[in-house]
Amino acid sequence: MLAAGLALVAFLGLTGYALDRAFAEAALTSQRERLENFAKAYLNGAEVLRSGAIVMPQVPPDPRFDRPGSGLYAGMVGEGLRWESASSLGRILPPPVPGSPGVGRFEGPLPATEASGRGLAVYRYSLTTIWETGRGDIELTLALYEDAAYVGKQVAVYRRTLWGWLGAAAVVLALVQALALRWSLRPLLGVEKALADVQQGSVARLTDEHPRELQPLTDSINALIDSERRNLEQVRRTLGDLAHSLKTPLAVLQSLLDAGASPAELRAEVRTQVQRMNDIVGYQLSRAARSGHVLFAAPLKIEGPAEEIVQGLEKIYAAKGVLCEFEIDPAARFHGELGDLQELLGNLLENAFKWAKSRVVLQVSVLPAPAGKRSGLVLAVDDDGPGIPEDQVERVLQRGVRGDERVQGHGIGLSIVLDIVAAYQGALSVERSPELGGARFVARFPPPV
Repeated sequence: MLAAGLALVAFLGLTGYALDRAFAEAALTSQRERLENFAKAYLNGAEVLRSGAIVMPQVPPDPRFDRPGSGLYAGMVGEGLRWESASSLGRILPPPVPGSPGVGRFEGPLPATEASGRGLAVYRYSLTTIWETGRGDIELTLALYEDAAYVGKQVAVYRRTLWGWLGAAAVVLALVQALALRWSLRPLLGVEKALADVQQGSVARLTDEHPRELQPLTDSINALIDSERRNLEQVRRTLGDLAHSLKTPLAVLQSLLDAGASPAELRAEVRTQVQRMNDIVGYQLSRAARSGHVLFAAPLKIEGPAEEIVQGLEKIYAAKGVLCEFEIDPAARFHGELGDLQELLGNLLENAFKWAKSRVVLQVSVLPAPAGKRSGLVLAVDDDGPGIPEDQVERVLQRGVRGDERVQGHGIGLSIVLDIVAAYQGALSVERSPELGGARFVARFPPPV
């Protein structure tokens, strides 16, 4: 409100100054034209006598020239000639100044004095002309004077009117502006109250009863609230899983101590159970990290991490001679953590290299999103291996299950992929590759709601 008020004052001030200057210039221009017309009227009505004397018109172009002290004066000087209008009686005016013939000159305000000594300022219009007389050509200079107070009064009246109306307009605009701001910002008070209710726990999330201009804001806040609650629930679940998973190794160690096992046997079992607990803790921490904040993650390009992973896999499976092809949309971006992207690509590509005969294809495309929303992502990995029967898909995605027990591995890679996809509110599907005939794993990450 303060910034808008200052801008309003500055705008109206500049506008008033510009209008004031424009009117003052217009008043002076009007005065110049008026005095110029009076000068031409005097010269057109003047007569030259046979003796060479010049007689000014009996009826002046304006009655004020006949009234002493009227504020409108005239005078002429030339070779042996001096004439003043009746209105100049008792006034001592700046004398006419000869100039170039036919060229008028407007000056002012010029100081002058009355016979009484009271100060006076006038504007002067001078015009020099050449008159032909019986005695030859003579140069005459006619000057018209007008009190500066005449224009000053006009400007003063205009200024009072102008600044009065501008001041009233400023007050009205300030009131309208305050009311408009109060009315337009009222929905934010509703959002603030709703947030206070969420903080106090009286409601779970913001309602949808807000103007459409604030809907993206409330949707983002609700998404952030939901994300925080999911993260909190995931942390609680992870801690519970960790505690539950550590019960068995601890129980084994406790039973050995109670049974009085030998030092060698105890040492071997402690080493085994400590390694098992390290693996459990590492996995649970990794899973908790993967389910972290993903709502406002920076967009990541796909091609760079994919190339690094494929280069490593080509070295591991160099004996098989597997070739990996990329079909990546340049506009595709993964909105999440780099570690999650590397884990996702690494497990899917490693699984494809493991089962492929000679060819793997990585396809990445964009899922269109509504205006103002970030786009979604489709990531698919195809291989030309034996594929996965439909009735085995659910089993293969379970933790610890391998598609073929003869193939080396721990059977947790695809379940990790499933966890990552679920953490980003996506979906993982297993299909038959239409081009290569093997398995096709498709991870879809829809645009945020």
